[in-house]
Amino acid sequence: MTHNETVEGEQWEVGVRFQRSGKAYSFASKGLAVHLGDQVLVRTEKGVDLGQVVEIGGRVLEEAAEGLMPVVRVATEEDLEHSRGQEEKEKSALATCVEKVAEHELPMKLVDAHLSFDNTRLVFYFSAEGRVDFRDLVRDLAKTFRKRIELRQIGVRDEAKLLGDIGPCGRRLCCKSFLQNFEPVGIRVAKDQGLALNPNKISGLCDRLMCCLRFEHEMYRELKASLPSKGEKVNTSVGVGQVTAVHLLKEELVVALEDGRELRVTASETSLVVPEGKAPAAEPKVQQQAEKRSGEESKEGESRRPRSKGSRRGRRRSRSKNQRKQSGDN
Repeated sequence: MTHNETVEGEQWEVGVRFQRSGKAYSFASKGLAVHLGDQVLVRTEKGVDLGQVVEIGGRVLEEAAEGLMPVVRVATEEDLEHSRGQEEKEKSALATCVEKVAEHELPMKLVDAHLSFDNTRLVFYFSAEGRVDFRDLVRDLAKTFRKRIELRQIGVRDEAKLLGDIGPCGRRLCCKSFLQNFEPVGIRVAKDQGLALNPNKISGLCDRLMCCLRFEHEMYRELKASLPSKGEKVNTSVGVGQVTAVHLLKEELVVALEDGRELRVTASETSLVVPEGKAPAAEPKVQQQAEKRSGEESKEGESRRPRSKGSRRGRRRSRSKNQRKQSGDN
């Protein structure tokens, strides 16, 4: 069940997303009335920061609320104006840091800067090919800005997420718009969809395989498993032929008939040709499942069936009883 707002005076769990991150973090409402989409100030382990409410979970017990960081208040117009002023300071800090990096001759590319709402922490994001020793740079920046300085190395995909841009489809990058986590995308994903393995066609702005390739990958896998493969023989309405091409989305097959003709048919109008002496591929699996169920039912019946008097355990009990009776008579 989803909620659009919290109830004033009650403890609710709310999900807050910060400007530089796609992940939503849980906070306690602490009795405040909060709505979806509200800009709120929250207390984190590193100070107070501004974020947006993207999820309202539900009521939580006091004990559970104690384990969550609190929502301080719903942002006022003054708070939002202060946040806009922070953005100008971030641009200035980023330009200063670029100069400092050049002075220290470090092999790193600065991507973005973030100044916390309470002006206590300044974070710089950078990318580099390897590890960078930036300890001297941090000390220099701390003297310059008189704040706590953090430098975070990020990958090329995170860089695209921070900067944002327009993708080949003409829309904003998925990672900037709605993706919260990056999932691995391998070349197998492109092969399963029958895409040309041209890096310029299947790579995003980060020079990695596009995240959107995964969105429909499961559907392609299901279709591929349900349709005949290239090279298999099938029965058609006009004779037997060999599959030379498979169009997954249309669920169509291109079949080369034995008389040399080529036919394009829907997969539902064909059936696989089973070689002589070979059972259909699905039959062993069905048979195994039936045998498994039969075995389970027989085991269950044995466990419920009472033991007969003629069983081994019954014979042992009867023998020991007779022995005790004989010893008593003696």
